[in-house]
Formats: sequence, structure tokens, C-alpha cells
Amino acid sequence: MPCATPARPAPSAADAFTERSTVFLFATLCCLLWGSAYPAIKGGYALFGIEAGDVPSKLVFAGWRFVLAGVLLLALAAWQRKDVLGPLRRQPGMLTVLGATQTTAQYIFFYVGLAYTTGVKGSILNATGVFFSVLLAHFIYHNDRLSPAKMLGCLVGFVGVMVVNFHAAAGLDFEFTLLGEGFIVIAAFVLSAASIYGKRVSQRMDAMVMTGWQLGIGGALLLLLGYGSGGGLSGFTPASTALLLYMALLSSAAFALWSLLLKHNRVSLITAFTFLIPVFGALLSALFLDESILEWKNALALLLVCLGIRLVTREAAAPAKAAGSGC
Repeated sequence: MPCATPARPAPSAADAFTERSTVFLFATLCCLLWGSAYPAIKGGYALFGIEAGDVPSKLVFAGWRFVLAGVLLLALAAWQRKDVLGPLRRQPGMLTVLGATQTTAQYIFFYVGLAYTTGVKGSILNATGVFFSVLLAHFIYHNDRLSPAKMLGCLVGFVGVMVVNFHAAAGLDFEFTLLGEGFIVIAAFVLSAASIYGKRVSQRMDAMVMTGWQLGIGGALLLLLGYGSGGGLSGFTPASTALLLYMALLSSAAFALWSLLLKHNRVSLITAFTFLIPVFGALLSALFLDESILEWKNALALLLVCLGIRLVTREAAAPAKAAGSGC
């Protein structure tokens, strides 16, 4: 008598966020959204009249962006009848640490560092975060070990980031200062460590609620520091307000998706895609600033970054499951 075929369990949310094509699509979408922040931030500085060296006002600008993003996510979670206040009552320390590191500290180091170095070097050095993520994952997760393919992929992707930021006229000096290049590297390390910590926290609560509180708390701390150090934000017009709302929306969507991807996948699999952020940023900046995007370096950079991602995310095919035993 033939064996009855067991019924397949209904797909869960975790299954949806571990399916390879879905992971690649959502990770690329997140990087595209974050890449669009490059021209949006530049436009925001111009619309709000924030000078290049005015770091306190930049922190205020970022603070409002993340507070609004957090409020949007928490409102959406409440509308979906998720437990919004429970995680804050049960794990206030975890959420505060996550917000203070992943949002506040990371952006302070990045913005201060960017004030003491060039945008080109900032974009390149910020990409070192992928190396930190892969290395930290190697020591924390037994199923996410370092391999030659991962290291080669990181190197190839990093070269791609260097290519897209290459300007023959400007060149690239090798000067390294703590307040400039050092703070950019520290920002990359803080973000990598905080992302891994966020993966741990997300196992205890809904990823959307976690991200909402993380963004809100981190943004509030940025506002306190920015206003406390003399920063401000003025020049609200329909255009500047719409831009700020767009940045809040892209942050809420990208961070929420990213947290879900990290929750259900290996760290190295997801973080490799962040090499796409400066590439998308350069392409979108050129597009919106009416510059030529049809340059050889852009195509080469995209090719190298995609190759690097392929090397990092490539895994041996799982052995086929043995056929079921007889009845």
C-alpha cells in the first residue's frame, strides 16, 4: 500500500524572509532606499540652510528624521494590533542600548568624521563595516564562519566602492586622522556591532516594534545632543518638509526590512549587500544633480560589488534529502 504524502506546513513569515530570491530583492531594496538618502541629505542641507561644518544642526536634522521614522513604524505596528508598549516595559535597557548605538553613536561618529575628511574617503571607509560584520559573525555564530570566498568577496566589493568614488582630478591621499578617517571607521564598527546586537534583540520581540523604538530612542538622543550643542533647524517649507518626511519613510521602511532580514538570516549573507549603498548613492546623486551616470567607473563598480556579494553569499548546495523510509 503506498505511503501517504505528508501535508506541507503552511509557509510562515520566517520562510518568506529566508527564501533566497526574496532576501536578495529586499536587501537590494533597502540599499537602494539608503542610497537615495545621499542626494536627499544634500538636498536637505540646502533647503534647511545647514552649513557644511555645522555638525550640531546636522544632528538635529538626523534626529527629527529618525524620531519621525520611529513614530511611523510604531503607529503602523499599533494599527496592526501588535504589542507596542510591552517590549519597552520588559526590555527598556536593550532598546535603549540599541538606539543609542545603532542610531545615535553611529551617526555622531559618522557626521563628525565626515566634517574632518572628504566625502570620497568617508564613503570608502564606511564600507569597512562589511568586514567588521563578517569578522564579528565568525566569532559569535557557529554557522557563519569566515571562509576564503567571503574574504575575497569583501575585498572585491570594497574595490567596487573605491572605484565608484574614484576621481582622477581629486585623487585619494592616504592621510589618516582620528577625528576624520578614524571616526568614520569607528562609525562602521559601531553599526556592525549594533546590527548583530539587534539580531539578538529581535529574537525576543517583533522586529517592526524593535526597529520603531530603536529609531525613536536614537533619534531623541540625537535631538538632545544637537540642540544641547547649539544646533537648530529652520526654513520649513512645503519642499523641505516633504523631503524630511520622505527621509523618515525611507528610514522606517529600510530599517524595518533590514531587521527582519537579519533576524532570519546569517549576518554575512545580509551585510554583504551594504556595498551597494555607496554605488546607489553615487548613481542617484549623479542622476538628481544632473550629472552623467553613464561612466565606465559606475558600470565597473556595480559589476565588482555584485561579484563581491555573489562570493560572500554563495553557499554550497544543501545535500538532497533522503527519500522517506517505507511505511
